[in-house]
Order: sequence, then C-alpha cells, then structure tokens
Amino acid sequence: MPVTSPGSTAERRISADMLRPAVDPPRTPVAERAARIRFRRALSLMAMTLVAPGSAQLAAGNRRVGRIALRLWLVLLVVGAISLVVLALDPHVGLSLALAPRFLLALRLLLILGALGWAALLIDAWRLGQPLTLGLAHRRAVVGVNGVLTFTVAGALLFGAHVVGVQRDFILTMFGSGQASGAHDGRYNVLLLGGDSGAGRWGLRPDSMTVASVDAATGRTVLISLPRNMQNFPFVKGSVMRQQFPQGFDADYLNGVNTWALDNTELFPKSDHPGIDATIQAIEGITGLRINYWAMVNLQGFKDLVNAVGGITLNVRQPIPIGGLGDDVTGYVPAGVHRLTGTQALWYARAREGSDDYSRMARQKCVMNAMLHQISPQTALTNFEKIMQASTELISTNLPASELDTFIPLAMKARDQKIATLSLVPPMIDTAHPDIPLIHRKVSEAIARAEGTAMAPASKPAKVKDDVVTGGSIGSLRTGYAANEAEDLGAAC
Repeated sequence: MPVTSPGSTAERRISADMLRPAVDPPRTPVAERAARIRFRRALSLMAMTLVAPGSAQLAAGNRRVGRIALRLWLVLLVVGAISLVVLALDPHVGLSLALAPRFLLALRLLLILGALGWAALLIDAWRLGQPLTLGLAHRRAVVGVNGVLTFTVAGALLFGAHVVGVQRDFILTMFGSGQASGAHDGRYNVLLLGGDSGAGRWGLRPDSMTVASVDAATGRTVLISLPRNMQNFPFVKGSVMRQQFPQGFDADYLNGVNTWALDNTELFPKSDHPGIDATIQAIEGITGLRINYWAMVNLQGFKDLVNAVGGITLNVRQPIPIGGLGDDVTGYVPAGVHRLTGTQALWYARAREGSDDYSRMARQKCVMNAMLHQISPQTALTNFEKIMQASTELISTNLPASELDTFIPLAMKARDQKIATLSLVPPMIDTAHPDIPLIHRKVSEAIARAEGTAMAPASKPAKVKDDVVTGGSIGSLRTGYAANEAEDLGAAC
C-alpha cells in the first residue's frame, strides 16, 4: 500500500480541509431551535433600542446605563408631547423658537448628542445579542440590520442638527448682535426700505420708504409712507445731515439722500451704512418719529419669498403691466382676485407703466397687508427651508437677533388686527414744498387713532363699489388713493 510522502500535494490538501471551518455544520432540531431563539433575541434587543433607547441594556446589559438612557428618553417624549400641545394651541411659539439663536444652539447640541448616544446604544445592543454565537447567515443579517438602524437614526439626527445650525447661522448673519433699542413713547418705529438688487444698485436709491410704527403692547400698526420724490425737507435736529443742510435738503429727492451720503462717507466715520443712516435722519426730521431699526428689502429677493410661501392672494382691480420702467411690457397681471406668483406680486408692487408713484405706493401697502395676514406660522414652519434660502437675498437689517423674541410676538398680534395707513402724498402734502408741521400733526393723529386715544374723528372707510380705480388702486391722483390713508388697509385694497 503506497504511503504519502511528507509534504506531498495530497497531504497539504488533507491539512487544509482539516483547518477550514465549517460554514454551517449540520445541527439537530434542538440546536436549530436554539439558533433561531438566539437570532430572534439579537433582533429584539436592537428593536427595543430603536423604540426605547436603554431598554436593551436594562434587560440584558449594564442596567445603570439602561436606566439613564431610558429616563432621558421618557423625558424627551414628555417634552415632545407637551411641545406638540403647545404648538397646536399657539403656533406662534414654534415660529418664535425657530428664530431664537440660543434655543437653536441648544437644540443642535441635543441632536448631536442624541445621534452619538443612540448609535452607541444600538451598537451595544448588537454586542448584547452575542453575534459570535450565531450561525453565519444569522450573523450577517444581524450586522446588516444593526448597520442600517445605526446609520439611519444617527444620520437623521445629524442632518437635523445641520439644518438647525444653518438656520442659527442665518439668523446671526442676518440680524447680528447690535444694540437693542427701546420703544419710544410706547411704540417701535421700523423703517422699511425697498430697492432693486441689480449690479451696483443695492441700497443706492430706495424705491419705497415706509415707517411701520408698532404699539409695543398691542402690536397695533400704522404704516407711514413717504414718497421718493419729496424735496426741501428738514433733517432731525443735531444730525450730521442737518449741519450740512440747515435750510432743508435741496440737492435731490428724498431717495437721493442715500446716494449723497455714500458720496460723502467721510461725514459718517463710525457708520457701516452711511446712506441708510442719512436717510433715517431725513425720515425722523419729516415725520417727527424716532426710528428704532431699519430693514432694506431687496425686491428680487421678495419675489423668491412669495414663491417660497406659495404665492399671495390679491384683488387686482385692473390689469397690471409686467415690464415697463424703460423696458418693454411683456405681459399683464390679470384683473380679479388671484393668487399671485412671485413675479406677478413683484410687478404688482412696482409697476408704474400707465400709473403714477402714488398709486404704486397704495399697491405696495396692499402687498404688505397680504404678506402679514396670509403668511401663517404654519406656512412659515412648513416652508422654512425655502423661506430661508429666499431670505438670504431678501433683507438686510440692523435689528439684533436678541430682539426677535420681542418682535415675533408683536408681529403675531399685528396679524390679527387691522392695519392703518398714512401716506405723505398729494393732495394732502405738496411733495415739492412739504408742510412739516402738518405732517407731524397727521402722523400724531394717525397713531392716536390706532391707539384709540384720538380726539379727532377717524377717516371714513374706503368705498370699494363704484369708486374710481387708477393704476390698480382705488382713487386718483387728484382725490388721493384709498390705501394711502385708511383705518383698515384690508378694506381699501
């Protein structure tokens, strides 16, 4: 009988076969049943961790870790349930929190820690399932399930942390950390400037200037608009511009103050926005109001914002041209009650073709009214990402982020009330030679009526039926436009 020589091929084959582990050796029915039980146990521990983090450790691992994790999970569930109830009763709270940098920072850190902790618990649950005691097929299945759960849970939480971080950075970048300004005579006065964003045009000559005077307690708002072509007006006493023009601004129109200041920035050595600061000095001199904050609205960004919230509904009383202003008219916003797109809303607010500046000012107020009353907190939250992207091109402001907690509740209060308006335009005001004492009196009366303390009778409500409509606004240049002076802006639109 032949004997295999040492080191022969046959001997090496036998040695290799002896060393090769069996993939799944034959098992008895009892062993098969035990293997299935171990497999189900491993899956159950991971499922327990997915539903109630810490429960797997409490059942089969480090009970102290399990108790801590489970208690934290129960606390989060309770806080989440309470939050849902509060948001259902008062959606404004959610919007306020979404704009609070400190809350966003805490939420981001919580999401990151949650992602790391949950992932660690899932991996530990896999370990507690004793994967080395499982057959190869079951072992692979357990590893796959655990990997999917870990990366899904951790990935979702980390993505949420990223979104929250982007929102916080956006708030801090847009609003900054400037000095807060207290209410003046119980009111906050915010100057809203509107301008185009074309090359070299940002903030040069604002197309619209409106002071939103908001009651610090009730949110009752009066919109006071100034025409861009006002001349020979005074600046507020003690200002840099007053020193340069003690007899009034005779170098240009009101919207040219911005340009003049940008050409003479040496007069504003400590100012980051000399053009806007000079414009504020003019607005304060004309209206007699002290301005708390300003916001420059980019009309192109406004178009994106309207699209982000799904459009706004307006009563278009006449077809409004799209185009003009030196370019060809390419179409019209049709007459009737329509939900306008961003482009349509933009041209409704800025068109002057076949119209005049004062009719356009009236339409701009109607847009402001629609934005305030139609963009609900639910809409803002559900379209948060789109709004955030639009807002990066929409607005520049000196409102500190720390003041959002004050202004968001005021905006919510204003949303549920009628908005009053006053425009310093003909026939009441001669824009070439404005009567400043008359303007101060009219501003004081409008605010007093809004606060319910006026002695003078309120203006008659605008009539809609059978009234003359010019340039899409009720009224005419001779008689005045309803939306430019109304106790209820909504009725005048």
